[in-house]
Amino acid sequence: MEKSLKKYFWFFVGPTLLCFIVAFIIPFIYGIVLSFAKFTTVTNLKMAGFNNYILAFSNPDFLNALWFSVRFTIVSVILTNIIAFALALLLSGGIKGTNLYRTLIFMPNLIGGIVLGYIWQFLINGVLSIAGVTITVSASYGFWGLVILSSWQFIGYMMIIYIAGIQNISTDIIEAAKIDGAGGWTTLTKIIVPLVMPSITITFFMSVANSFKMFDQNLALTAGLPGKQTAGVALDIYNTFYGRTGWEGVGQAKALMFFVIVAIISLIQLSITRKREIEN
Repeated sequence: MEKSLKKYFWFFVGPTLLCFIVAFIIPFIYGIVLSFAKFTTVTNLKMAGFNNYILAFSNPDFLNALWFSVRFTIVSVILTNIIAFALALLLSGGIKGTNLYRTLIFMPNLIGGIVLGYIWQFLINGVLSIAGVTITVSASYGFWGLVILSSWQFIGYMMIIYIAGIQNISTDIIEAAKIDGAGGWTTLTKIIVPLVMPSITITFFMSVANSFKMFDQNLALTAGLPGKQTAGVALDIYNTFYGRTGWEGVGQAKALMFFVIVAIISLIQLSITRKREIEN
């Protein structure tokens, strides 16, 4: 069996590995090179050293976008996961119509980000029209509008992951806890939450990554208005690369720094939640 696996390993893995190298590794390496260059097209680049990174860090739009993304990510991740976990507990209790409720809650995840952004823009502006304003009149409106949109879109997906984790818990453990006199809160915090930590690791990782990388919803809902105050990092990178001639290298430098920042934060989160898995 082992000899057969070795014999056909590259036959099955080779095409996928080749596609990964061509579609990801090579463009990523070339992107690193472009972040140190000044160019308008990839054929006329001129090396610029660390100048692009200096311009990126001295650009207030990038720093404001980074701070906006951090605030948005913190609020969105907490809100999304709390509601998703609560719904998972509710829909794991054997109530009637569970499958229908799960389907309805999951459906927003199937809608494209651009479409979702315009739908919520229409809904929020409809409510704000009572006061004669729109979502772009205030940065706080745009911020909370994005939080609501993001939560509504991803709650269903995270809920499914939590349900899988909860259903994996042996009923014998829950029954033993009840016999020992454990109340609902004790059972939740001391048994259910520790045992679903693998699911929490996955959902937090996905939530953090999705929140930081949010682009199409941000573009459709507020487009960064008013005055770029509601632009996340992804939208700011897009505006820099395509909106300012001669700043393509700066946009690429921002993109690379953004990748490193999100990777570091995600790895820290994975390390923290995985330690909790080991402890339990």
